[in-house]
Amino acid sequence: MGCWGTDLWDQYDVIEKHTQSGLDLVERYIKFVKERTEIEQNYAKQLRNLTKKYTRRGNKEEQDCKFSSYGSFQEILNELNDYAGQREVVAENMITGICLELTKNLQELKQDRKTHLADAKKAQQNLEASFKHLEIIKKRFAKEWAEAEKASQQAEKYEHDLNATKLDVEKAKQHAHARTHVAEECRSDYAAQLQKYNKEQNSFYYSEIPQIFNNLQEMDERRIRRLAEGYCQFSDIEKNVLPIVSKCLDGISAAGKKINDKQDSTLFIEQHKSGFERPGDVEFEDYSQGIKSATSDSSLNPPKARGKLWPFGKKNKLAAAEDFSHLPPEQRKKKLHAKIDEITKELQKAQDQSDALVKMKGVYAKTPQMGDPSSLEPQISETAQNIMRLKGELAKYETWLAEAVGGEESSNTINNNTRHSVVAAEQPQNIYTEFDDEFEDMDTPVGHCTALYTFEGNSEGTISITEGELLNIMEEDKGDGWMRVLRASGEEGYIPSSYVKLSP
Repeated sequence: MGCWGTDLWDQYDVIEKHTQSGLDLVERYIKFVKERTEIEQNYAKQLRNLTKKYTRRGNKEEQDCKFSSYGSFQEILNELNDYAGQREVVAENMITGICLELTKNLQELKQDRKTHLADAKKAQQNLEASFKHLEIIKKRFAKEWAEAEKASQQAEKYEHDLNATKLDVEKAKQHAHARTHVAEECRSDYAAQLQKYNKEQNSFYYSEIPQIFNNLQEMDERRIRRLAEGYCQFSDIEKNVLPIVSKCLDGISAAGKKINDKQDSTLFIEQHKSGFERPGDVEFEDYSQGIKSATSDSSLNPPKARGKLWPFGKKNKLAAAEDFSHLPPEQRKKKLHAKIDEITKELQKAQDQSDALVKMKGVYAKTPQMGDPSSLEPQISETAQNIMRLKGELAKYETWLAEAVGGEESSNTINNNTRHSVVAAEQPQNIYTEFDDEFEDMDTPVGHCTALYTFEGNSEGTISITEGELLNIMEEDKGDGWMRVLRASGEEGYIPSSYVKLSP
């Protein structure tokens, strides 16, 4: 492998331009990646805006999403939104992994290049200064040598001149000898400086410059390697998100494949079938048997009920009724079932809250330092009123449902998790007063239990029990959180079901 210091020792200008061009390429690639990230970010933003624009909202849209074709389109929008997120990941990773890292590396390369070129210029300047000093010494040597030769010739001339005195000859010889001595010193200085320069020149061309150029070569190769990594990252960053992008695309395909045309048709039928019977044949009226008196309604016109059922006529929008009687039979039953389920859940929640409050009151009564039992009375009363209201609502909707199904279904169609009795609207609001103190005679107990806590039966229809007391169960909990028990003393009344443990 060639080396710049060996093969390009005399190509300083070329190396300077080449290394600068390499750094310019890095800057150009950084700019290219930045523009690519801007495209990705704008693309992701447009995709998100698109999905937001077409995402349905509201009750009508939620109802439509029950159809597989509508629901699948919403899933496609969700997958596309995730796809947009991956485009943002690509942009972010390109900025951090390529642009920022290459920019940092570029600054280091620029500084290294500047240092190496400065070292080369300094070495060149030192060599040139040494050469100039050599030239000065050389010129001085030439001048002194010329003066020495001239003094020697002058002394020789005086020596052969018959008219010259001995003193003149001796003085001329001394002067020639002095000039020759100075010329010899200059000759020695010139020889020493020449030897020094040749050594410096040899070091410059065989050591300093090669080393500097080799450093520049190493820097340039490092630049090329890092740029190559940046090129690969450009692809790798895209590849890294391909599995997730592929999942998004697979999700879109799956959303398309899960569409069920028959299921959507069946769902549409279930949502909108009225349950009405088709109109019967219009009876023939034989006017030949006698003209009937004119009536306000022509017999050729269908009855009002039939007119209402005509599927292609313009329907009059009926005011919504609480019992959903404005809806067709099938739709009415669906609405009533949904309403009963909703009330049942609310009732169960209220009942659980009531049980918790009663249990908490018992704990407070047993351990006064934890709280005042009377402080819970307002909440217990409010919960009791809510339970009474919900029971009344439930009974009302169960009655309407029984009417809607024509006696085919009963109140047993409601959720089996809530068992309770229908409460009359005129019942008192306090939960403890819903029990009658006149109990029917019971032949035998239906079970036995042990009191877990002490309960003060201060309200009408309830009795007091003590912790650990054995009790006979005369009437089981019907879902309202209370049971009727018989004490050993013969006292009978209601207690909270959560206050006792059933005996096997």
